Amino acid sequence: MSTAPDTSPALAWRPIAHVRSPYAQRIDAPHQSTVVAGTESGAAAEAVVEFVAGFPAAAYRDLAGFERIWLLFAFHRSEGWKTEVRPPRGGGKRSVLATRSPHRPNAIGLSAVELLAVEEGALCVRGVDLLDGTPILDIKPYVPYADAFPQARAGWIDAIDAAQGRRSAPGPRKPRARPRGDEVSGS
Repeated sequence: MSTAPDTSPALAWRPIAHVRSPYAQRIDAPHQSTVVAGTESGAAAEAVVEFVAGFPAAAYRDLAGFERIWLLFAFHRSEGWKTEVRPPRGGGKRSVLATRSPHRPNAIGLSAVELLAVEEGALCVRGVDLLDGTPILDIKPYVPYADAFPQARAGWIDAIDAAQGRRSAPGPRKPRARPRGDEVSGS
């Protein structure tokens, strides 16, 4: 293992959009977009991906017709990272790169969401697990023949599935109901 300082050039990313979602705090959001048990509504949440001012519509207009898209985003509230984390499904600590923890060496996430509509300056989506205000770094179409590998092994998760059942991931620990009229504001 090298002890020399990292002299790699720093990478700079600019958000192309921000998510407007019903999730204001981490505890409100599902751990995965398809695991919504325990959330306030118990259903896949709808959200809007708002492009930054001046972002050209020509860059996203042809997404119309795709059922799903990939959102590449920054875990903007992540506070550092650890080599090992404790996944919400249990089973003890795991190496961070073998999990979907937001506390990563580079706080970048990936989420496949359902695309409902392409609008001027925005995309309407469903099935988000992202907090309100999450910066979107890039968007790619979900292409089933290239992106789906239903028979792929999932390492340590396969053992948990065998013991607890498939998709046994918990929802938020303590769902928080918002008082009526309480709006989530973006930042």
